[in-house]
Amino acid sequence: MDKIFDNTKTAFAIKSDIELKRAYLLFKMIASQSLVRIGTALTNFALKAHLPIERLIRATVFDHFCGGTTENDCIPVIDKMYTKKVSSVLDYSVEGKEAEAEFDKTFKKILKTIVFAKEKEAISFAVFKPTGFGRFKLYEKLGEGKTLTKEENEEWSRVLERFEKVCTAARDNNVALLIDAEESWMQDAADEIVTNLMRKYNKEKAIVFNTLQMYRWDRLDYLKEVHELAKKEGFYIGMKVVRGAYMEKENERADEKGYVSPICISKEATDKNYDAAIAYMTEHIDQMAIFAGTHNEESSYKLMQLAAEKNISKEDQRMWFGQLYGMSDNISFNLAENGYNAAKYLPFGPVRDVMPYLIRRAQENTSVAGQTSRELNLISAERKRRKI
Repeated sequence: MDKIFDNTKTAFAIKSDIELKRAYLLFKMIASQSLVRIGTALTNFALKAHLPIERLIRATVFDHFCGGTTENDCIPVIDKMYTKKVSSVLDYSVEGKEAEAEFDKTFKKILKTIVFAKEKEAISFAVFKPTGFGRFKLYEKLGEGKTLTKEENEEWSRVLERFEKVCTAARDNNVALLIDAEESWMQDAADEIVTNLMRKYNKEKAIVFNTLQMYRWDRLDYLKEVHELAKKEGFYIGMKVVRGAYMEKENERADEKGYVSPICISKEATDKNYDAAIAYMTEHIDQMAIFAGTHNEESSYKLMQLAAEKNISKEDQRMWFGQLYGMSDNISFNLAENGYNAAKYLPFGPVRDVMPYLIRRAQENTSVAGQTSRELNLISAERKRRKI
């Protein structure tokens, strides 16, 4: 397998010298845990105090990790990436809302992104988080098998209606729909919803995709259980496969409440679990569709190798690679250049509302071993190449 991810000319082809310099300075800051900690505290204070800092945020971290504040705002970024055959996944990244009006607003946004994806070839998927459609505590209560009150049952009915209407729109517009995973103690309720939606909407192909967080040691068994159900009932499985995004929170809660952590015991165990899920899905590609959400080069090479061994075409719509906008351009753009289906998660939303997402991105880059140093090394190599 040829090593393609060191090609920085392809990776940063759409970035100007100024954008590369900004990215370098941003990752330099993110490399410092103390700076991220102080910056997070100051940003949260400024937002709560309603200080006018949106312009500063927009000019730095926001524009690097987000496409814009609205769908239309994202179009220049979408079009620019697509000139290099990298698709977009428009992600309305407003988190942590609790009010029904906010859930309805998110629901309408997702419907709009589905129409966008139908009309614009450069947008490959629509996506949303379960807690964008309903309260976290409601999912948690159902996952624990507790009885809902009359008011909560009515609230849950509205959550299910949002899911149903969005999936209907996705099917009617022939747009694949990614449903993200969240914390394990609410995920059981979300999994039940999404499995039922796959049974209904994935009769001809995978339209509805669930998400497997493979830092959970139970997810491979879960995948196999869903597969058995799919074989029995005759539907297709769509899965976005990721490592996961809530590890510290998961381990802390397990320690606090005294149960076995759902997280794998090591990074190596997570990597092995991730690769096993990808291998299982390629083995059963006749009934599955894969969206490999990874910033790991070795996992990407392994999927490329598996595809070659299983005679899965690079252009096969049942196999996609995905990375976050602002990260791992060396993977996304080199995959696309070599004929694979590659997409970027492109977050958007009002600056203040997207800040929780941006803070998580900064913290993730700081905590994931090697992530920030790799970005810095690649950017430095490309800046040096351009000077030469």
